[in-house]
Amino acid sequence: MSGFDPLVEPAETLSSAEIERYSRQIILPGVGLEGQRRLKNARVLVIGAGGLGAPTIMYLAAAGVGTIGIVDDDVVDSSNLQRQVIHREDAVGQPKVDSAQHFVQGLNPLVTVVRHQLRLDSSNVLDLFRRYDLVLDGTDNFATRYLVNDAAAIAGIPLIWGSILRFDGQVSVFWNEKGPTYRDLYPEAPPAGLVPSCAEAGVFGVLCAQIGSVMAGEAIKLITGIGNPLVGRVMILDALEMSWTEVTLEKDPETVQPRELLADYPAFCGMPSRGEPSIEVPEVSVQELKELLDAREAGTQSFEFIDVREAGEADIARIPGATLVPRADVLSGEVELPRDAEIILHCKSGGRSAEVGRFLMAQGYEHVRHVRGGVNAWISSGQPGGSVY
Repeated sequence: MSGFDPLVEPAETLSSAEIERYSRQIILPGVGLEGQRRLKNARVLVIGAGGLGAPTIMYLAAAGVGTIGIVDDDVVDSSNLQRQVIHREDAVGQPKVDSAQHFVQGLNPLVTVVRHQLRLDSSNVLDLFRRYDLVLDGTDNFATRYLVNDAAAIAGIPLIWGSILRFDGQVSVFWNEKGPTYRDLYPEAPPAGLVPSCAEAGVFGVLCAQIGSVMAGEAIKLITGIGNPLVGRVMILDALEMSWTEVTLEKDPETVQPRELLADYPAFCGMPSRGEPSIEVPEVSVQELKELLDAREAGTQSFEFIDVREAGEADIARIPGATLVPRADVLSGEVELPRDAEIILHCKSGGRSAEVGRFLMAQGYEHVRHVRGGVNAWISSGQPGGSVY
């Protein structure tokens, strides 16, 4: 039923309990007992137990994939619960891999979960990938996406990729031996900071399920050898219009797939190289900021106070007196801040404002500072402006 051979050899037998549990799946044309035995024997690696990892882990476990490896070095935060549906309120503060394993054990104790609480890099990714039949990537940063793509291509295993932002999602299957890879879709990484993360731009919670369930379905199809996998095709979802667009993707003869991993994927994506000394942006505490803002109001101080977050974030909380200039507008050059003024930057917690500060200082700006802890520190100190988020 497929143009591809089944990816996994079948396990020897299914127990009566397994046959009963998976009976509605076993009776599907093309799956049968043999297909279910292939799922039982499969080893699938999921990168990220977040928005996309949650539904893929859920449906892979429910389908009877025998071994699910989960890679994540983060802990559960209350802001995750809006979309990362395998995590519960009582898991806040726990490692995501532990929370995910607990969920799977409750859903299907016949599945083995292997926890990998680590951050992938060039030193560990190939050894890890060679233990699995295929990998699903639901990460949200370009450095990891290129790393995962290259490692999957070198290891010779298929990569099921998904991406979400705001109301839009994309999903495809990259398989260097059978078709195009992520590098054929995106030969070059966008400039660092130009594309906001979900934490900055927001994400429609159910979009995770829509894209994640497609990713899980592609994994099941590849394992059992049924259907037409998304090799050489990219599905694009506009969840507001509820419309799917299919784009054909072919190998680009100009794209060279690396035969060995790059030493530094963050550097490839325009971020500071590992080990490279980072420009230190001087900080302003929220107490100092309050004094500076009072002095500016009184006319004894003059400076540009810039909020580099997204507009939606400013609706939740804001520091009075700040001008909203999103990070991407500064980094792309769309907005140029005055060079002859002192500039104080702030964001949610200090990461993005430091990034913009480093960019400005590298461009020759001499009087740049940023607020330590950002708007959350401002609100937590008792100042008015909204809620910590």
